[in-house]
Amino acid sequence: METKLIVGLEIHVQLATRTKLFCGCKLGFDDPPNSNVCPVCLGMPGVLPVMNRTAYEYAVRTALALNCTVAEFTKWDRKQYYYPDLPKNYQISQYDLPLGYDGYMDIPLAEGGYKKIGIIRTHLEEDAGKNQHEGLNHSRVDLNRTGTPLMEIVTQPDLNSPEECKTLAIELQKLVQFLGVAEADMQKGHMRFEPNINLLIIDDDGREYKTPIIEVKNLNSFRAVERAVAYEAWRQLDEWKRDHNYTLEKLGKQNRGWDDGRNETVFQREKEEAHDYRYFPDPDLVPLKMDPAWLESITAQVCELPLAMKQRFVEEYDLSDYDAGVLTADRATAEYFDKAVTLANGPVKRVANLVTQQGLKVARERACRVDEIGVSPKQLAELARLLEEGTVNASAGTKIFELMLDDDRDPETIARENNLLQQSDAGAIEAIVDAVFAANQDAVEEIQSGGKKAKKARGFLMGEIMKQSRGQANPQVANQLLDEKLKM
Repeated sequence: METKLIVGLEIHVQLATRTKLFCGCKLGFDDPPNSNVCPVCLGMPGVLPVMNRTAYEYAVRTALALNCTVAEFTKWDRKQYYYPDLPKNYQISQYDLPLGYDGYMDIPLAEGGYKKIGIIRTHLEEDAGKNQHEGLNHSRVDLNRTGTPLMEIVTQPDLNSPEECKTLAIELQKLVQFLGVAEADMQKGHMRFEPNINLLIIDDDGREYKTPIIEVKNLNSFRAVERAVAYEAWRQLDEWKRDHNYTLEKLGKQNRGWDDGRNETVFQREKEEAHDYRYFPDPDLVPLKMDPAWLESITAQVCELPLAMKQRFVEEYDLSDYDAGVLTADRATAEYFDKAVTLANGPVKRVANLVTQQGLKVARERACRVDEIGVSPKQLAELARLLEEGTVNASAGTKIFELMLDDDRDPETIARENNLLQQSDAGAIEAIVDAVFAANQDAVEEIQSGGKKAKKARGFLMGEIMKQSRGQANPQVANQLLDEKLKM
């Protein structure tokens, strides 16, 4: 028997606009319930919606980044359903004419290389409100979220493992953050994932079976995406083994929820089809035409994308895949590093180490971006150059970096004022070596005789040289002089 997991993802992304999609109410997280509402988003009779231009441009920018064809003409549709958190009893969405379609995105694979995942469509719609049940013997409805601009991205069923689903979710979050169209903060519910999952089973006689397509609703973490898909793959195969009539043909599609505490999906309802929603064009909103000049201006706002930047860092800067991944985890870090490398004109690895080992550590401690810690790309580049040239050693470099957090002067000036410049004057270092030799003749004789403790003795002498120079002697010069004098 052979089985193949087939998954397509639907992703909802809250766009980072200041106001809602069809009215001027502000978008705020954790504001008092029903404090950001107006007659338009409350669905009062006689009100007219007006489209948020920025939201549309953000969605088009994302569609372009996903290699979609951007529609020259689209419209708004009413999606009818009845639920307490939907005050109009319909949702404004895009049905048959999405703003972007027929795209793709590449995702990295654990075994190396990349996989192309097709994008069926990208469209805009308004969010519903939020029902509150916990700790209550009744339900409450908060409509602050009603009318929030949501971008929905629908992939082809090209994902074939829980790990691929998680990777796509992570890469998509990074993409919308790089583009500046969404904060994509998972803890605030800015991204929600809905995998559509089923199995293709080929039995020992070559007969094919397809299990029902299960849509798991409203997953809000990468971990939940991976675990829900893995659980459904196991559950559907188990169902089919017990009953070969457990097929898509006989049972159709279902919606299930994810119970994180029990680590399993739970049946909710049969899945609605398009005709159940009775779509029709919204009569209060005019159709939208994308003229070439507008599209060109949006295209100009698409930055270098995270995966492309990561590949460039590996190929152009000769960084490891891991280091390139860390440096492109967010746009601010990637651009900060890239600018510093350009200014440094050479020591790429030094710059990378300063960013990953010191800059990101400070950023985490201060809960800010790495470009906000107080060290400019120019300072970082100059410090990398001082380290590469041996003007300062590693410990001095760490100290200088710490001082630069509150000092915008160049690192060489800071090093000089704090007596952190490395001593490379051969004459001055030779005098220190001679003094160490004179004070430690036993160690010198041990090395010259080739005794068992020669290596340890040499390390001791080198340590004494660095101690006498207060750590400022250039190790390369000191080592060279040490070797020369030991041969005499």
